[in-house]
Amino acid sequence: MAPRKKNKDPLHKVVADNRSARFHYALGEKIEAGIMLHGTEVKSLRQGRVNLSEAYVGIQGSDVFLINSNIPEYLQANRFNHEMRRPRKLLLHRRQIDRLIASVQRQGMTIVPLRIYFNERGMAKCEISVAEGKKLHDKREASKERDWNREKARLLKTRV
Repeated sequence: MAPRKKNKDPLHKVVADNRSARFHYALGEKIEAGIMLHGTEVKSLRQGRVNLSEAYVGIQGSDVFLINSNIPEYLQANRFNHEMRRPRKLLLHRRQIDRLIASVQRQGMTIVPLRIYFNERGMAKCEISVAEGKKLHDKREASKERDWNREKARLLKTRV
């Protein structure tokens, strides 16, 4: 098994990373958003228990929500637990929300959650990106490039 990559930013503790979004979408502008959570959701996040693979960001009215993200129940909280797949409101400035709504409506873009992490103050944040879906040939090209880079690194390693 390959060694685990170190976190690029030591101030942020990454809880969940949506790696498939980087493969399926051509990412654009990245935005940091706060998440409105209940108490037991924060405890589950601190344990590193969240799944973003099926999650997406939706616009309902004039608010932005993280939909279909799975945060499992906190085992020690008996009857005060939260719903696992409830929509969670993302906290953004009004200008950012307006810009996201415009890009989704006019340009046909998608808003994708990339990762959930705790910042240096201990607040849960979600990094979202305005993205455009890749076509099948773009995905093939990306996988060819990744395989070539891996092979090139292997050849250089054996040569030295």
